[in-house]
Amino acid sequence: MKHTFFDFEVNYLNGKQADLNAYKGKTIIVVNTASKCGLTPQYEGLEALYKKYKDQDLVILGFPCNQFGKQEQGNADQIQEFCQLNYGLSFPMFEKIEVNGKNTHPIYQYLKSKLSGGLFGSRIKWNFTKFVIDKNGKPVKRFAPTATPQSMETYIQSIL
Repeated sequence: MKHTFFDFEVNYLNGKQADLNAYKGKTIIVVNTASKCGLTPQYEGLEALYKKYKDQDLVILGFPCNQFGKQEQGNADQIQEFCQLNYGLSFPMFEKIEVNGKNTHPIYQYLKSKLSGGLFGSRIKWNFTKFVIDKNGKPVKRFAPTATPQSMETYIQSIL
């Protein structure tokens, strides 16, 4: 049984396995992304947050997902190229996953089980839902898709 965020297995966008233990001691934002969404410009704000606070141990982990309006149909190379050319992303991106339904990736099963209820329920409602995980691997806050990265900054500063 997986007990912390660091226990899960995920692959980077290039297919190489990631060791989430490399992120122990960091504040993490996990976000499901899409290249053709009205919220896609949030990549810019996420990259700005990452650049501003990465030296204070903030990391952003992007998980492309094609479950909402089929807005991430590209393959790994297309997703990588889009993110680089349009937003200059430097934070880690992972393989395309599902965040709802019977094929929900285990990392999203875990995150939703720890931060569900309230306005959000357990389902991910749309692209760019953001989960914040503290330095110990504990999910501590969930932000709606419409919450801009800038609106999260005060909270992020408070837990860095």
